[in-house]
Amino acid sequence: MENPSAFPLGEPNDAYARYFEGQSYLAPLAGDDQVNVANVTFEPGCTNHWHVHHGVCQILLAVGGRGYYQIEGQEPVELKPGDVAYIPPETKHWHGAAPTEAFAHIAIMPKKEGASNEWLEPVDEETYRSLA
Repeated sequence: MENPSAFPLGEPNDAYARYFEGQSYLAPLAGDDQVNVANVTFEPGCTNHWHVHHGVCQILLAVGGRGYYQIEGQEPVELKPGDVAYIPPETKHWHGAAPTEAFAHIAIMPKKEGASNEWLEPVDEETYRSLA
């Protein structure tokens, strides 16, 4: 796959593959005991499942291609390079590539004792495909 951003593509995201529909790649960029920063690249049509970050927020910085994120109960929001998405703690959401384009975002997540991710169901295929 051609990398849609200036950041490293990284390795196939095999550790979390069961929570994605399609292939994603993960490139850790920076981090310590306070924060984790990584580039996540999605092949066209790849999304992660609905999920919740318990105890911490997530910030997504779009850096390449075209993608979407959606918070439960709201309409999907298109993301292009330069767009920023803030996902509050305890908020069910998903994010990923557009159906026909690759997408890359920098994910910034604070680290906090007791924080966790709860992975849920895949995104509804019919609703997702309508975003093309």
